[in-house]
Order: sequence, then C-alpha cells, then structure tokens
Amino acid sequence: MSAASLRCRPLRLAPASLFLLALLPLLSACGYNTIPTAEEKAKAAWSEVLNQYQRRADLIPNLVETVKAYAAHERETLEAVVEARAQATQVTVSADSLTDPEAFQKFQESQSELTGALSRLLAVVESYPDLKASQNFLALQAQLEGTENRIAVARRDYIEAVREYNTTLRTFPSIIWTWIWFDNEPYQTFTVPDDKIEVPEVKFD
Repeated sequence: MSAASLRCRPLRLAPASLFLLALLPLLSACGYNTIPTAEEKAKAAWSEVLNQYQRRADLIPNLVETVKAYAAHERETLEAVVEARAQATQVTVSADSLTDPEAFQKFQESQSELTGALSRLLAVVESYPDLKASQNFLALQAQLEGTENRIAVARRDYIEAVREYNTTLRTFPSIIWTWIWFDNEPYQTFTVPDDKIEVPEVKFD
C-alpha cells in the first residue's frame, strides 16, 4: 500500500470512542467539574481558617507574658489561657478530614474554650491601669483584635464555601456524577456564625 493511499484513507473510530468524544463537551455543562471545583474552594477556605487560628495561637505567649509582668498573681486566669491554647493547638482537622463530624466538633470546642479563656484574661486587664497603658500590651491587643476579625471572615467564607459544595452533592445535574464516579461526602461546618472575642474596651481616665 502506497504512502499516498495511507494519507487518503479515512480514520475509523469505534462506536464507543465516537460516543465518548461526543460526550466530553457535555461533561462540563452537566456539572462534571462542579463537584471538584467546589471541593477545592472549600478546602482552600478551610486552610485560611486554620491560618488565622494559628496566627491567634502565636500571639498568646507574648500576651500572657505581658500580662504576667503586671498581674502575676492572676495565675489561675493565665494558666487557663495557656492550657486552652495547648489544647487548641493539639486538636487539628486536616482538609481531608472535613467529613468527620466528631473531629470537627472537637476542633470547634477547643477553639471556643480558648476564645473564652482569652475573653476572661482581657477582662482582668481592666483592673490594671499600668497594664492597659503598656505599649506592648496595646500592640498585642490590636493584633489580637485584627486576628479575631480575620478569623470571623475566614469562618464566614468557609461556611459559604461548604454550603456551595454540599449543595452540589445533592442537586441536579452534579448529583449524577456522585452516583457514577465520585464518592464525596458533605463537609462539616461551624454550628454558630462566629466565636469572635468581644475585646473589652480600653478606657484611659
């Protein structure tokens, strides 16, 4: 057979191959990419939540030392913050474990405990004018306030991302792919809108 005849010979495809080629353009329109896209968005949002909680944990040692310098006898309150921080940093939830309700609940509870301990510590500050006037404390307080705001935003974004992801798992047409190829489970989310610390107002008399 000559080279010319080979070039002119039409390409023959099996019916199954033709079917798949015809199907591919429809996959995206039918929601094939919706599930993995929403899943990655939720995982990215969770990473930001963890980043902001870690930022808060990193601020606490300096905060505790600063308060201790002015209010050393507030030992019980200081120890409660240190213990709550240790517990919160030990309880972690990776992006691959967001479907585990028990792990997520433990994480949320540990962070809430730390929030409460920090709130009690900051309330103590009101009894120490010299501490309230400390430039180091004021800088740490400002950083903590900013971090709490970032935590609230990160949690809100995560809640929304999970809502979108979980919705794709149970709505048409993306639900079709959960039946055929995907084995995704809904992600856990926070049970309260946020756990932002209400930082006591610092007044200079």
